[in-house]
Amino acid sequence: MPWFVYVAHFLGGAFLANAVPHIVNGISGRPFPSPFASPPGKGDSSPLVNVLWGAFNLGIGYLLVYHVATFAMWRASDVAVVGVGALVLALILGRGFGQVYAIRRAEQRTS
Repeated sequence: MPWFVYVAHFLGGAFLANAVPHIVNGISGRPFPSPFASPPGKGDSSPLVNVLWGAFNLGIGYLLVYHVATFAMWRASDVAVVGVGALVLALILGRGFGQVYAIRRAEQRTS
């Protein structure tokens, strides 16, 4: 398999992982940080914006995983590359959003 297929599957997993918090928070009616907030990634966007952003990420992830090359659920390497992409971005997002919420809690305690 060409190298770019692995890159596409890795990025597809990352986009799929990024879709989850935005869709879940949006459907739950909670504001959540997005790239469209002020400041980007730190301020909250509306639930509608988060559902739309999550759906966009889901669509891009789907295209990267299923339409760049043949993706086979039975092929361990395909699943592993997508899974590693999802895991890497989940760790990055967890750390980043954890810092955002830690700053917010500190600001609430001082006010």
